[in-house]
This record gives sequence, structure tokens and C-alpha cells, in this order.
Amino acid sequence: MTHAAPAIQKIADERGRGGGPLYGTFQAFRYPDFRLMWLGAFTSTTGTWMQTVAQSWLVLTLTGSVFYLGLTGFCADLPIIIFSLLGGVVADRIDRRKLLLASQYTQMTCAFMLTALVYLGRIQIWHFLVLVFVVGTAQAFGGPAYQALIPGLVRREHVPNAIALNSIQFNLARVVGPLLAGIVMASVGAVLCFALNGISFVAVIISLYLIHATFTPQRTNETVLTGMSKGFLFVRKQWALWQLCLLGFISTFCGIPLLTLLAVFARNTFHIGPTGYSTLMACSGAGAITGALIYAGLGNLQNRGKFTLWVQFLFALCIGTFALSRNLTISYLALFSSGACMMALFASITSLVQLATAEEMRGRVMSIFMLAFRGGMPLGNLTVGFLASQASPSVALLAGSVLLGSVAVGLMLSKTRIKEL
Repeated sequence: MTHAAPAIQKIADERGRGGGPLYGTFQAFRYPDFRLMWLGAFTSTTGTWMQTVAQSWLVLTLTGSVFYLGLTGFCADLPIIIFSLLGGVVADRIDRRKLLLASQYTQMTCAFMLTALVYLGRIQIWHFLVLVFVVGTAQAFGGPAYQALIPGLVRREHVPNAIALNSIQFNLARVVGPLLAGIVMASVGAVLCFALNGISFVAVIISLYLIHATFTPQRTNETVLTGMSKGFLFVRKQWALWQLCLLGFISTFCGIPLLTLLAVFARNTFHIGPTGYSTLMACSGAGAITGALIYAGLGNLQNRGKFTLWVQFLFALCIGTFALSRNLTISYLALFSSGACMMALFASITSLVQLATAEEMRGRVMSIFMLAFRGGMPLGNLTVGFLASQASPSVALLAGSVLLGSVAVGLMLSKTRIKEL
């Protein structure tokens, strides 16, 4: 929790009682440390999305291959599978802010290296593959630390709200970033997108130096493998955590490839160019903001588990609709709806995991969850990219939507512990 003065916090609490829906939606913004982290993360994430859009378009232009587009996404997320468990142990043993700072500096360096390569005209596909792998490695260590840091910025009862608002900054950046990328790419070129991403990391670095929340790790002589084992043992004892990790894997395996293949739909299906592609990305991001706002305003929602499964089923329907649509207006609506469902689903799963975790185990538990959640992204991108190259992007997305919907229905009809949460 932050070091806000108790008197100020008491006044805020008293004002908040009966303060209307906006108060319930933005509760976590009452905490100064959370506001600092939110603003820094939003600025940095905006730059990251600018680079993501420019990177996808440049890879597709450079190679002309859907497979390489999927392979780039695979290399970006592969380090999550390899290093996230180690990152979770480290996050429970050292100052989480220092670990986050190291992660941000590494990502900033990679962004500037990519800027130089594109500017000098030396960029090749292997440069993308290597640099996104390094960035993914930095995220594998920074991710568990960041996820473990958020609950320490607010009170326990406001953790779901903080997670939802954190999702909003991510997806607000997913609207602003692609729109800016479209403007910059059309007027200047992709190189400026990479440069602005490098500069954007300064904001989150400054916020990490300014926040007051601290974490004092317990001293231990345990080996790294023992630390990992204890994390798995804790998750196994909390059986619902295992099921939530599985749900996180399925949702990203089937859902994230929709965003990866948007460049293909923009160029080959709708023929709308890089500006149209950025509009598709922004439409999905706008829906995600809406979904996160709705989830943030739900407050102490009862039966979050059942809510999560219903949202997953709706998410599957939206992906299937986009895959089959050849009408741009319908596709915009399907993207907006899928973005809303995706973010409500991700925020709900993450909230349930955070609330079921002990503080001293948070880094390791979140790393296990991230292994499942983020691990679904590269495997999904690689699988769907391969299916898209062999059949079509529409068939690949439709197959993912069927799997996603089937899992949701299966869990709703079973005696899963998730329904009891």
C-alpha cells in the first residue's frame, strides 16, 4: 500500500461513499503511487504499440510472408516460456523496482538499435527476430515484478479495480499508439515509430524512481529450483489457480492471433493499407478500453468465475464473426466487441489469480500464471500463422474461435472450481 496520509485517505473514503459510478470505476486513482505508475506505463505502452504496428507492417513488406509475421510474434513471446519462472523467483528475492528498471533500460536500448537499423537501411528479418527475442527476455523478468508490484500500490479491496485500470492504460495506448503510428508511417516513415518507442521508456523509468511502495524480500538460502518448486506447490494446493492458468493459456492462444493477423486482413482482404490497418488496431483497442471500464465499474462482482466463462464464450463468437466477415463495417463492430470481451476476460482472470495469492509467493505465482497466459501467445501466433499460410487467415481464426468457445462451454457444464469463485 502507498504511504498516503491516513487523514487524506479517510476523507477520500468518506467522499467516495455513494459517490456514484465514476467513483467505483476509478477507485485506484486515489493512490498517488498507482497514478504515477499508470501514467508512466501508458506513455511507454503507447510507444510500444507504435513500434508493434510499424514492425508488423515492415516484416510483412520485407518478406511478403504471413509465416514470418507469426514467427516474429513467436520469437517475441518465446522468452516468456523459457524465463518467466526464473523471473518470478527473482521478483520474490530482490527489489522489484530495480528489476523493473533493468527491464525497461534493456527494452529502450533494443528500440534505439532497431531505429538505427531501419534508418540506415540495414534491417533484415533476422534483426527483428533477435531484437524481439531480447525484448521478450526483458519482459519475462520485468513482467512478474510489475504484476507483483501493482497490489502493493493499493488496498486489497481495490486490487481488481487497479488491475482493470491498468488494462485501460494498456488498451488506451492500443488506440492512441496505432493511430499515431498510422500518421507517422504515412508522413515520415516507420523509423520514427521505433525512435518514439525508445524515448517513451523514459516516462516509466521516471515513475519507477518516484513511487514510494517497497517490497522487502525474505532472506533465504534456497536454490532457484527450490523456489520454483514452492511456487508450483502453492499453485497446486490452490486447485482453482491451476484452472485459471489453463484458462489464461487458452484465451491468449486463441485470442491474440486475431491482432497478429490484422495486418494480413488489412492488406489482402480489405485492401486498406497501413492507415486502414492502424484503424483496425485502434478499433480493437477502443473496444478493449470499453470492456476494461465496464469491468472496473463492476466493483465487488459476485460469481466472477461464471462471469469469466460467459465473457470467454462471447469473445469466441466475436472472433468467429470477424473471421467470416467481408463487410468492413461488420468487421469494425466485431473487432470492437472482441476487444471489449478480451479485456474483460483478461482482467477477470488476472484479478482472480491476484486475490488468491499470498504476498511472499506473488512473484512466483504470477510468473507461473504468466507462463501460461503469455505462453499461449507465441504458440497461438505460430500455430495460427502456419494454418493461415496453409489454408487462409479466416480459417485459422475460425478454428481458434471454435476451440475457445468449446472450452468455455465445457467448463460451464462441468463441476469446475472456477464457477465457485
